[in-house]
Amino acid sequence: MKFSLERDVLAEAVTWTARTLPQRPPAPVLSGVLIKSAENGAISLATFDYEVSARSEVPAEVTEPGTILVSGKLLAEISRALPNKPVEVTTEGSKASLVCGASRFTLLTMPVEEYPTLPELPELVGSIDSDEFTHAVAQVTVAASKDDTLPLLTTVRVEVEEDTITLLATDRYRLALREIKWQPAQPGLSTAALVRARTLSEAAKSFGSAGRVDVGLQVGGGMDRIGFMAGGRVTTSQLEDGDYPHVRRLFPESTPIQAIVDTQALIDATKRVALVAERNSPIRLSFSEGQVVLDAGQGDDAQASEVLEAELTGEEISVAFNPHYLLDGLTALGEPFVRLGFTHPNKPVEFLGQKSVDGDVVDDYRYLLVPIRFTS
Repeated sequence: MKFSLERDVLAEAVTWTARTLPQRPPAPVLSGVLIKSAENGAISLATFDYEVSARSEVPAEVTEPGTILVSGKLLAEISRALPNKPVEVTTEGSKASLVCGASRFTLLTMPVEEYPTLPELPELVGSIDSDEFTHAVAQVTVAASKDDTLPLLTTVRVEVEEDTITLLATDRYRLALREIKWQPAQPGLSTAALVRARTLSEAAKSFGSAGRVDVGLQVGGGMDRIGFMAGGRVTTSQLEDGDYPHVRRLFPESTPIQAIVDTQALIDATKRVALVAERNSPIRLSFSEGQVVLDAGQGDDAQASEVLEAELTGEEISVAFNPHYLLDGLTALGEPFVRLGFTHPNKPVEFLGQKSVDGDVVDDYRYLLVPIRFTS
């Protein structure tokens, strides 16, 4: 095999493809990047760990077609460190060499025949704007659990109803929901899937500037899989199996107490007040007419408080939150003002965005946060 291409093209393709490599591969070959050079003047790079796959194709000057398997992590590090000159890759026996200007590297290859067969992109079910997709996934995945002992809660539930996709995630302490419009490939489409939050987040970030992302989905038949494709890049992932909790019913039908606060001001004040909150200690928000008081710390410990303007509808109320969970929700809103909806001091609080103090609620994103009980 022999081909050449620009350093930046190689580095970007290898880095993107190798990002899904497992930290502890169950077999040595799964730590590799599979590189195929074709006579049509292109090379393809692929990784696969039996669950997640990534493939990219880039133009190259191919002299001799062929296939090699080399360490993905090492190749990514080398390609990023090469000088800004064309790179020539050749193979001889069990070794592959990279020559770039005065730099030369030799890599050992792994047996290609031991590499698993790459999965195909599932049947196309629709396409979505890449920027909106990236933003929506970021808003929802903040609420997904990081605890692998609860695998269902480390996923995002993706619900498709014709031209609307709903993303849902929860870790039992907060819940995020985002609805987005897309272009279905077939009318009357109605399905749902559980996608690992980490995989979905990485895919969304990697396609962030692609314009539109094609989505493939296969549910049933023992090969449940989702795939995303854009700009010559394809990534697929197996779906999780199980019954996701019925979380939609947790959102309150009505909130008799509501408070409206400047989002950025509340973020900044929360960060300042939380400086004195020890690990896992809450900060308290006390709402009264025209203001909200944030405070943290008590007794002989360090203490902090800050007062912000707030529009309150209903009776006065005080709640306490995990400051990190509060900041996650406020940051994900992405709107100038936040409306907090209360039903009871110890019941989950709904966060919605608003364009202005007296404007309409932006209800395509909803964040629900469970308060922490405190004693006065």
